[in-house]
Amino acid sequence: MYNPAEAPPPTAATPPPTGAGGAPNARYAYLVGRLRNRQITMEEATELFGIMQAMLRAAETARQLAIRAVPVAPLSPPLGAPPPTPPTPVRALANTSDDFLLMGILAMGAGAGLLAALARRMQEGPASPPASPTSAARTP
Repeated sequence: MYNPAEAPPPTAATPPPTGAGGAPNARYAYLVGRLRNRQITMEEATELFGIMQAMLRAAETARQLAIRAVPVAPLSPPLGAPPPTPPTPVRALANTSDDFLLMGILAMGAGAGLLAALARRMQEGPASPPASPTSAARTP
């Protein structure tokens, strides 16, 4: 929970790094610092979001290039060499998308929640019907 006593004292806003000398990482660090100190404006938050999206796109592009940079085998194997073996299932799974992993984790979490709810319900026993106000008024 937020405790104002633990928060750093507000400081005067330092000018953001700009110009050709200011690297994108410096601007990112400046904006993250403003966010952590809860002094960020809506425009700065939008700019920080754009920087983070660009960083994610660059990382994804680098990952895709690394996957594609597989050494190319020669077209004809040299004489006497054994024929190439087909890829193993583990190797084939390494090239698939992470979507299946994420969906599996989500399904496991949902299943664990349902199992916990059922176990709790079984421990508590059957739920008794709540007493209605009209039946309580009739009893002396």
